[in-house]
Amino acid sequence: MRAQAPKTGPSTGAARRPRRAARAALWPTALALWPLALAVLVAGPLLGRGYLLLRDAVSTPRSFLTDAALGVSDAAPRAVPQDVVVAALSSVVDGGIVVKAVLVLALWAAGTGASAMVGALVPARGPGLRAAGLAGQCTASTLAVWNPYVAERLLQGHWSLLTGYAALPWLVWAGVRMRRAPAVGIGATLLALALAGLTPTGAVLGVIVAVVVAGMPGGWRRAARVAVAVAGFAAVAAPWLITAAVAGPGTTSDPAGVGAFAARAEPYLATIGSLAGLGGIWNAQAVPPSRTGAGALLGTLALLALVACGVRGVWRRRAHPVIAAVAVLAVLAVALPALSATAPGLAVARWAVDTVPGAGLFRDAQKWVALAMPGYALTAALGVRALARLPRRLPGLRARVAQNRRGSRRADVLSALGSAGACAGAAAVSSAVLIAALPSLAWGVGGALRPVHYPPGWDAVRTIVDAPPDDGAMMTLPAGSFRAFPWTHGPVLDPAPRYFRTDVLVTGDLLVGDTTVGGEGARARAAEQALLGGAAPAALAEEGVRWVLVQHGTPGESGDSAATLIRAELVYADPDVSLYRIPGPVPDRGATAAQRGWAWAGHALWLAAAATGAALLWGAELRRRGRGRRSRRRV
Repeated sequence: MRAQAPKTGPSTGAARRPRRAARAALWPTALALWPLALAVLVAGPLLGRGYLLLRDAVSTPRSFLTDAALGVSDAAPRAVPQDVVVAALSSVVDGGIVVKAVLVLALWAAGTGASAMVGALVPARGPGLRAAGLAGQCTASTLAVWNPYVAERLLQGHWSLLTGYAALPWLVWAGVRMRRAPAVGIGATLLALALAGLTPTGAVLGVIVAVVVAGMPGGWRRAARVAVAVAGFAAVAAPWLITAAVAGPGTTSDPAGVGAFAARAEPYLATIGSLAGLGGIWNAQAVPPSRTGAGALLGTLALLALVACGVRGVWRRRAHPVIAAVAVLAVLAVALPALSATAPGLAVARWAVDTVPGAGLFRDAQKWVALAMPGYALTAALGVRALARLPRRLPGLRARVAQNRRGSRRADVLSALGSAGACAGAAAVSSAVLIAALPSLAWGVGGALRPVHYPPGWDAVRTIVDAPPDDGAMMTLPAGSFRAFPWTHGPVLDPAPRYFRTDVLVTGDLLVGDTTVGGEGARARAAEQALLGGAAPAALAEEGVRWVLVQHGTPGESGDSAATLIRAELVYADPDVSLYRIPGPVPDRGATAAQRGWAWAGHALWLAAAATGAALLWGAELRRRGRGRRSRRRV
């Protein structure tokens, strides 16, 4: 009986399609899970119960829409729209969970963004090239998550700045896509700018990358691309641009902050070497343990060696306008902060901060090194490709490869598998080197990022302060912006302004070493001088102060405040906090209704930019799925 040939009709093809789809989804899934694993490894200790309280990072069970959160207090609007977003989300989810989730997602987005950017700029097709491309994307993802910049900014408490950092490679990817698929590129640009714009610094970082990439020649209308980037920045920066204009205490900053916040040389490295290694933060206490000695030199050499392996690949692709722009931006992001730390650079910066409105935003020079990350990630990815080709350049292996090319199909398959294995090995070794160069980033930067719990007295005080009539602002003692509680794991910004519904007056003064950098809180400074001078409670009432919260167990100046407080009403006391009520009528010295209205308008523009970007991306995805279904029906 004659055997029948196997069926190869439509049913067989339909059966194979799910298997092909599963294989096609394998590598993208792996590239998404790898940075997530790194992010969890970094933030691991924070995933337990409790709150992040370390230096500038302050999370509370619930935040409120105070004048300070809106940016219309007498302090500079440095945390808008971040504080409004956290206040809105913490009304539904515990605020500690919100901050920790944003932190983990930011690290994950940085890794996936670097991977996507490399895939868009240097696409790899074919069995051998595909493996090389995936290896490069994996290494780029590792570098974006695991580097000294991330470690130092985590130790400084800049969790929201890392959202701007994470948006940078996505903005490069969006700029590339905008040239061929305008809807996708515009949507991604607006959404990435909105996420970067959680802080003013993040918004400026984002617009620099977006404008530079959009301004490069080629593809869909260049002028339109630049207009999208500029308009997107105007929308996402509106919360702090508008509030600074209508309610800001002033337009210039204390020039003493220039020297205090200048980039710093790490051990065995000059300032330029520290910045080239993505380190060099101004605060020596915010440096991971593995970079406090010779580890700084070894880690920097390992990072730069990997980047150096890809310099030739970048040079060969210099005709690509976006690759050239990203590379030049990386060089400038290292060189300019280094120049600003020299004597002439400091002099120019002091003049700018003292005379140019808004120039104080740039005084922390090292944070702009974030602009180097996309270029470093791209160059490292090309470096891994170069490393994977090294075995094939050896004389004996080169002759064997040439012989295999003339051989059978089986030899070609083995050659492709060998190439894939070399790429996988190069990616594994490169990622391992990056991690080993900064081992203390693991598990909460050497255990520094650990959750803490507020003493019960804080909730008791909030219950009293938030009760009707809820009039007047609060002051805190000791004086100063930072606290060192016995129940935290390091110095932390005073949590009171975010913990209570009432406005808390803060001067914004910072003590950096032996230098005091003045803040902008004129009203808070007048009230603080009255309190420390032992003035009558009526003097505080004139400044709109109803409450004085004394925080125990933390060092700081209290002056003659006891003379004032003895004439106030003690309404709560325990070993951690004491709350005093200032008697008599208290005028409303807060923001006006018009100022709050302008602030809400600015936040609405930010939200509109984010929603427009998300809608454009979702619409493009629906159209893509529709095309896929129609093509399958035709088959």
